[in-house]
Amino acid sequence: MAEAKARSYSRPVFDQTVTLQSEQAQRVYEREFRRVVEALYAIDVILRIIGDSQEADSVENMVSEMIGECAKEIKNEQARFDKLKEDNGITAIPRYTHPGQVQIRIVSPQAAQFAALLQKMDALMISLDTLWLCGVMGNKQRGNGVYQWQQRLLRLGRKIVDIERRARVSAARRGKGDEVREAAGELADPLGPEGLDTPSTEPTGAQTETPTSGSDVQSRPLCEMEKQNP
Repeated sequence: MAEAKARSYSRPVFDQTVTLQSEQAQRVYEREFRRVVEALYAIDVILRIIGDSQEADSVENMVSEMIGECAKEIKNEQARFDKLKEDNGITAIPRYTHPGQVQIRIVSPQAAQFAALLQKMDALMISLDTLWLCGVMGNKQRGNGVYQWQQRLLRLGRKIVDIERRARVSAARRGKGDEVREAAGELADPLGPEGLDTPSTEPTGAQTETPTSGSDVQSRPLCEMEKQNP
């Protein structure tokens, strides 16, 4: 007699298509986004399943504070960049050579917060590149800025993954490792298709740029704008 196949658990999700313009936001997505969302799902859902609501609350609050702190830093820096653009009469924004479309699946509230954070970081990089292309910021300022914010989100992602890993170890010590693994197994394909979809957006005759190495095509801002006078 054939063994009955277990029915998959029906979860609520939001499917979103997001366009990331900057190279830095695309790198954060490629390197950490999937692992972070899986960790956030575990924190939001799996730790509840194993029955320790007090520990789950503690971990959730810790992660929410970390995401909120990073969001506040980005907001403050964005306000500073907006003021610089206003003071210099800059209203246009650059076009990027290789924007990337990503399909993401929001499986928990904190996953939605991290996805929004990535988009805010992308907008911040666009403002930084705008100021650089218009001559308000120099090469060193721009280089330091993009590196700082890329690393800021990468570090945050790695901290979240580490927090979730330690919570799993704690569950295993209490003899609930099998429950966690079973619950985690229900999260099949949490983000949808993996990787960046980077359709060609170069108009005929437009400036193109050669990748720096191999097939590593980077999304760079092109100066197709004029500095506007107030």
